[in-house]
Amino acid sequence: MDLVGKAWKNPFYKRRWHGIGLEPGDIRGLDDLQKIPTFSKSDLMESVESFPPFGDFVGPEGWQVNRRIVMHTTSGTTGAPQPLFYGPRDREIQNLLLARAYLFQGLKTTDTVHSVYGFGMVNGGHYIREAILHYTNALLLSAGTGLETRSEQQIDLMRRYGVNVIVGFADYIMKLAEVARQMGLEPGVDLKIRMISGHMAGDDGPSLSETWGGAECFDWYGVGDTGIIAAEGPDHNGLYIWEDAHIVEIIDPDTAEPVAEGVSGNICDTVLFKDSVYPIIRFDTKDVSTMLPAQGDLGLPLRRLAGFQGRSDNMVKLRGINVYPTGIGVILREIRQLNGEYFCRVRTEKTGADSMSVVCETATQRSNNIQIKKRTETVLRQKLGVGVEVILVDPGETAKITQINARQKPIRLVDER
Repeated sequence: MDLVGKAWKNPFYKRRWHGIGLEPGDIRGLDDLQKIPTFSKSDLMESVESFPPFGDFVGPEGWQVNRRIVMHTTSGTTGAPQPLFYGPRDREIQNLLLARAYLFQGLKTTDTVHSVYGFGMVNGGHYIREAILHYTNALLLSAGTGLETRSEQQIDLMRRYGVNVIVGFADYIMKLAEVARQMGLEPGVDLKIRMISGHMAGDDGPSLSETWGGAECFDWYGVGDTGIIAAEGPDHNGLYIWEDAHIVEIIDPDTAEPVAEGVSGNICDTVLFKDSVYPIIRFDTKDVSTMLPAQGDLGLPLRRLAGFQGRSDNMVKLRGINVYPTGIGVILREIRQLNGEYFCRVRTEKTGADSMSVVCETATQRSNNIQIKKRTETVLRQKLGVGVEVILVDPGETAKITQINARQKPIRLVDER
């Protein structure tokens, strides 16, 4: 209830809550949580535009006075970067919760960790660095993205300093394995990686493990506004929600009503500890997942998420079938003639129907191979339930669009509708 009280003093919440008829005192406990309207990044960005430069969600006037404030931004993958603010207390709790995940997954004091999270204004690299350095005794190499430290140089650093743990986004970690092989080094032999912790989609974990010579792979989930929300454990059976820090709901993308257990929907999060600059109450991340049934194999009294399953605001409906472009990479990695790099282009045809083409790279310069094209189209049709056009290009040719060497999260959807 302390969070709700602080929200009533926050112009953003006060404006939105009064707008639907809520009054102070209407929310008396957790049973009333669903009376509160959800909000998403688009609402925060509208606030920034209406109340520049930071928006009215950062708190009452004078919020900067006599306070230490950490400012970062989101990566801008789904639009303009959003300002992110943290107070000293909630920033350190976020760091502690992430370090707890790494230790839960098996990080040791003797490990040397290679991080490929980006720096600059983006929160990711700073967040990971603080968590590992403040709350573990592992040695950290903060390499950043391929723009900050060239991929070849990253491989050399990993070899030179005996890196055995990698943290980051699966797409770029997969690319690093390819770069290592081009340099004559075999992942798992010349680069003995035992653990990878980052952000997977679907079956990214097994394919990433195979690419890196059998490294044990772990998933975790969180966004810039919330910090880490859930982490995969040593049982590899879903992501355990840090329920001492978050209230997580799975909601219908259209109605914002909670869905039944086992039904996919948007992850909606209330952060129990974030209150120093602005609270986070019922934040609709637009990331799709499913709440898993029953208790996990570890016997912990924590609910579990199935992991990231796509974004509802990036979903493409093709002939009645929902397709998530961010999930296509897992399918493409099943095809050994491809290297896993791709992007999707969506257009509206003259008939009014949407169509999608998948531009994907071959493993070698064989982009004119009709058999690979036909096989890829067949596999995608079987997995997605709908046909899409496949356009093959040579290795490296999608990088200008996806910006895989510069971004933490590559661009996977080009929407031309």
